[in-house]
Amino acid sequence: MPHPETAAPPAPEPPPEAVAPLMRSLAVLRELAAGGGRQAVGDLVRGTGLARSTVDRVLSTLTRLGHVRIEGRDAVLAPRLLELGNAYLAACELPDRLGPLADRLADELDESVSLAVPDGDGVRFVHQATRRRAMSLAFRIGDLLPAERGAPGALFADDWAAADWERWRLRRAADPADAGFPAVPPRPPGAADDRSGDFAARVTAARADGWSLDDQLIEPGLVAVAVPVRDASGRTVCALSVVSHTSRLSADALREAVLPRLRETVGAMEHALRAPAPAAEDAHGPAQASWMRASKQELGPEFVESMARGLITLTAFGAGRAALGLSAVAEATGLARATARRALITLEHLGYVATDGKLFRLTPKVLELGFAHLSGLTLPAIAQPHLAALVERVHDSASMAVLSGDDIQYVARVPTVRIMSVNITLGTRFPAYPTSMGRVLLAGLPEAERSARLALADLAPLTRHTVTDPERLAGLLARVRAEGYALVDEELEEGLRSLAVPVHDRDGHVVAAVNVSTHAGRCPADEARAAILPALRETAEAIEADLRVAGRYARIPAL
Repeated sequence: MPHPETAAPPAPEPPPEAVAPLMRSLAVLRELAAGGGRQAVGDLVRGTGLARSTVDRVLSTLTRLGHVRIEGRDAVLAPRLLELGNAYLAACELPDRLGPLADRLADELDESVSLAVPDGDGVRFVHQATRRRAMSLAFRIGDLLPAERGAPGALFADDWAAADWERWRLRRAADPADAGFPAVPPRPPGAADDRSGDFAARVTAARADGWSLDDQLIEPGLVAVAVPVRDASGRTVCALSVVSHTSRLSADALREAVLPRLRETVGAMEHALRAPAPAAEDAHGPAQASWMRASKQELGPEFVESMARGLITLTAFGAGRAALGLSAVAEATGLARATARRALITLEHLGYVATDGKLFRLTPKVLELGFAHLSGLTLPAIAQPHLAALVERVHDSASMAVLSGDDIQYVARVPTVRIMSVNITLGTRFPAYPTSMGRVLLAGLPEAERSARLALADLAPLTRHTVTDPERLAGLLARVRAEGYALVDEELEEGLRSLAVPVHDRDGHVVAAVNVSTHAGRCPADEARAAILPALRETAEAIEADLRVAGRYARIPAL
């Protein structure tokens, strides 16, 4: 227990207009995020201090919104929750305007590059371009670091007022091990920057130098150099950092090696910030309001409409809608002005919204609502719950595969329990040409690449049904591309039938295929197609919907 003189001040009482159900839903989301994205419902009750019945209603509403899934006794954060963080990232425009320049710098230097913004007395990442190495940056978009433990914090603290410094000192005294920052290793007793004077000196040096150095402040071996990025008014809006490891470069050597290119890139970024604002994204207010009314009618007391309205208020913001007045928020969400006002007051009280008295803006704190955990999702992790639902629906095994050279590689699978079933494990590879998923993936390639692959492929017969004629196979692939599915009967193995459809990313490219495998003797092919294809397509559409949200600002790896 911290000493009363050094403990952090108590949180202010919520204003009378605050929406209590909205506050409770955000408490549950924070607790879930702090638990790594999955917690038993009983643990959520204990962690939030809410009644079990209240937590159940919160989870029922969050499930309806698509922000949470219930798996057995556990509540799990779902990809649709990223819509909230996406709203902040789109509104601040930093990843869209500056992210490509950061990516280019990372490619040139072959080092990890980050964009970070100030968030209270912390630093929160909004863009990452990492290098794949045994020892490399492991932070994610949305992760929060203490300002004093990193290069960007010294740049941001230069703008702190006396009250900001006092809050920082209280936090440091109350949490000397940085337990409130799970993204960083605990601070050992007596570590560097343990006194306020150390950090203040670094802030003064950063102001004089125009850059800041992190010499293993986060953890041993990790070094970084950061430069501020300023808008047209001279305000520091973010910091650009290059991160390396002492096995490659010392902190001083890193600064000497990358500082000139860092400054050049910052100049290009500041020019990019002066470009005209993007066109405003379309709002879906009326549709959202109608959907909420229908949800309330269907679920009754298990759908807390005031909670849903408050969360949807966050999505009023976005590209071209960084700062909105009350009327604009109400119009964007389809809510009454009084309802939108109460939601905004609640969100401001909790720190997710800031206002100058007329216009409202989202703050980086929105990213604490599970963004860091969910931004690390892989394509198989996104697909797995949808495949499980498909298997429950059709009672046959379902899989996802990606193209790997001339083969397909299984990356997700949900088997079904039958006396006769298809036994395939993750990582299994098959030739692409005689499989339904392979044909879907080949059909999704550009025509020139598809033709080149077929010309070089070894089209060996695997069964008496395998299509090995290149011209006939090319015709089948053209038909798959036109019809959007492939049905393969006994070409890979006698008795095996498989039906597959493509999975597209945000840009419309085929990145994977999902299939259902069954025994060919169970029913005729036309009957199997009629029974399975609609469910298979709905599954692919559900995966694509999650992928569109999850892949807007995060890279979603296929493995």
